[in-house]
Amino acid sequence: MACLLGACVSLTTIASCGDKKPSGDGPYAELVAEFVPKIEKETGLSFKTPPTIASRTREDVGKFVRQQLESDRARTQLAGQESAYKLLGMMPDTMNLLALLQKLLEEQIVGYYDPATKVLYVVDGAAPALLRQTVSHELVHALQDQYVKIDSVQAQVDNADRQSAAQAVLEGQAVLLQLRMDPNAGPMLKMPGGWDRIRDAMKDAQTGMPVFSAAPRVVREGLLFPYLGGADFVRRFIQKRPEKELLLDLPISTKQILNDAAYFTDTKATRDVPVTVTLPAPRRGTVVYRNSVGEFETRLLLVQHLKDEALARRGASGGDGDQFAVVRTPDGDVLIWATAWDSAVDAADFLDLMGDAARRRYELARVDFPGGATARQYDVPSKGTRPARTVTLTLERVNGQPVVLYMDRPAKIGAALLDLAGITVAR
Repeated sequence: MACLLGACVSLTTIASCGDKKPSGDGPYAELVAEFVPKIEKETGLSFKTPPTIASRTREDVGKFVRQQLESDRARTQLAGQESAYKLLGMMPDTMNLLALLQKLLEEQIVGYYDPATKVLYVVDGAAPALLRQTVSHELVHALQDQYVKIDSVQAQVDNADRQSAAQAVLEGQAVLLQLRMDPNAGPMLKMPGGWDRIRDAMKDAQTGMPVFSAAPRVVREGLLFPYLGGADFVRRFIQKRPEKELLLDLPISTKQILNDAAYFTDTKATRDVPVTVTLPAPRRGTVVYRNSVGEFETRLLLVQHLKDEALARRGASGGDGDQFAVVRTPDGDVLIWATAWDSAVDAADFLDLMGDAARRRYELARVDFPGGATARQYDVPSKGTRPARTVTLTLERVNGQPVVLYMDRPAKIGAALLDLAGITVAR
C-alpha cells in the first residue's frame, strides 16, 4: 500500500528569506536562474534541457489534483487501499480515502512538477518564503525526471513497497536540497543535531493543518514518509557515496530505506532484496485488489493497535517480502496477507505481535490456539452492523522459508477459502 500522488505537496515550513519579486524572461525566471546552478553543483548532475515554469491559480491546482486522483489508475489503487486499510482497522469504515486525499492536497499544495507536461507549476500569490521553497523543491524534481522517469515510478502500482521506496528517494532528495539552498536552514543542517531539529519542526508544522491533523495515522505518516524518511535516507547516502550516484541506484523496498544494513552493503549482490510472494486465486469470491505492504506500513499497522513504537519496529524488521489480497464475496470482504520472514524467530515474533494487534483491534479477551504455537484464531462476535468475523494467523513453510498467513474473513467463510499449497515464494 502506498500513496500514488504525482503532485508534490509543500511540506517544508522552515523560514526562508528573500522578498524580491521574480523578474526576467517568464514567471519566476530570477528564481530559476538562482537555483539551477546550485542544484547542479550540489547533485553533480546537469539539466539536459532548461526547466519550464508556469503559474496557476489555486482553482487550476485543485482541478489538477482532482484529475490525478480521479484517473482510472488512481481510483483503482485508492479503492483497493481503502478496503485494505479498513479491513486492517487502520481507517474508519465510513471514511472515503479519495475525498480525504483531495482535501489534504488542496489544503497544502503550493506547487508541483508535472512529469506528463515537464512543467513546474506554482500557485499564484504564494508567500515569498513558500515561493522560494516550492520553486527550489520542484526544480529538483524537474532535474530528477531527466535522469529517472518519474512517470515510471508513479506507474509501479503493482508493487507499492517498491514504489514507496523510489518515491522516498525523489522527495527526500528534493527536501534535502531545498534545505541546503536555504540561507537559514542550510547552516543549521551542518550543526550537530540540526537535521533532527529541522525534521521535528517540519513534522510539527503539519499539526496546524486541520485536515491533515484529523486524518488517520496511516494517511498522515504515509504522506510524510517520502519527505522525512526519504530525506533521512538521502542524508545517509551522501555521507557514504557521491550524490550523483543516487538516482542510478534506487532502493527497491522500504526496508532498504529504513535499514542501512539492507542497502549499504559491499556489493549489490549482498543487499537484502525482498522475495516475491504470490497468493493463489481464492476458491470463491473475486480478488478486487492485491499489492504489497512492506516494512514501513507493517510498522504503522502494528503501532496502530499495539501503541508501542519499539514493538512495532521489532515486529516489522524481519520481513522479507509480502503480498495481500482483498477478496470480495457475497458474505463480505476478506483480507488475505502472506508475509515471508528472514528467520523462524522473526516469523514467530510477528505471529505473536500481529495476533495481539488483532485481539486489541477487535477488543477481544480470548484467543484460541488451534495449531499450538504456530496458529492463532480469533472469533469476533457481531457488533452493530458488522457481522461476526474470524481472524486466523498460521506459521507455514513455503520453499523452506517461514511465512505467516493472516486472514480476516466473515465468520460464514471457512479457512478453506485459500489453498495454502498454492502460495509461492521466489527470489
